[in-house]
Amino acid sequence: MSTTPVALVTGASGDIGGAIAKTLGRHGWHVIGTYVGAADAAAQTVAAIIDVGGSAEAVQLDQRDPAAIEAVIANIDERYGRLDVLVNNAAWNIGIPFRHLDDLTADIWDRVMETNLRAPFLLARAAAKLLKAGDGGHIVNISSAGGISPGSSSIAYSSSKAGLNHLTRCLAVAMSPEVAVNCIAPGLVENTRMAARLPDNVAQGARQTAVLGRVGQAEDIANQTLAFVQSTSITGQTMVIDGGMPGAMR
Repeated sequence: MSTTPVALVTGASGDIGGAIAKTLGRHGWHVIGTYVGAADAAAQTVAAIIDVGGSAEAVQLDQRDPAAIEAVIANIDERYGRLDVLVNNAAWNIGIPFRHLDDLTADIWDRVMETNLRAPFLLARAAAKLLKAGDGGHIVNISSAGGISPGSSSIAYSSSKAGLNHLTRCLAVAMSPEVAVNCIAPGLVENTRMAARLPDNVAQGARQTAVLGRVGQAEDIANQTLAFVQSTSITGQTMVIDGGMPGAMR
């Protein structure tokens, strides 16, 4: 068994996932970052971690494929014998205004749900034995403020993230006391590919509404992830990081 704690970060090729992976890598975790097609971006995340003395690798994972999820977890078990942190960050969205109901097809709905809600459950289920085996495992789900208030790239995206918020609470009960499960719900995060897919009115509305005068930042999300995985008494919680949008204040 590896003596170095291991973290699996899905979607580490993305802006938020990359920031989370780099932060965990700097603080002593061996980071396994997944990607679907952006191998170059994932390699850049790995290189950035190694450059500061950390340890990391990238693995390809289409998390819509349950067999692929099982294979990745089995490989982690075989090679390291442990998994201390699972960050369910990978997601998919597409900009469809809420009122354009006919544009939200069944195929789009299913892709969003399979990627954003089913996959985090399947990953948690597959990783449960390893997460429970250590001194205290952690799952951090990356959700969205759109799962709290009705505004995001699409109805499907908001619905998937609302489901992920509640899945967090359900898993916190199901995996206790060995595993803590928490959630981060970003609003608009500037300079990310996800933000670029938001309808213009949604993005501009977020910028105008945030009471701090700035919206979410990838570094704040990464630092909150680190705080969750370093904690010993926090579980079942969702932290909103959006610059203070009143619609998500609960």
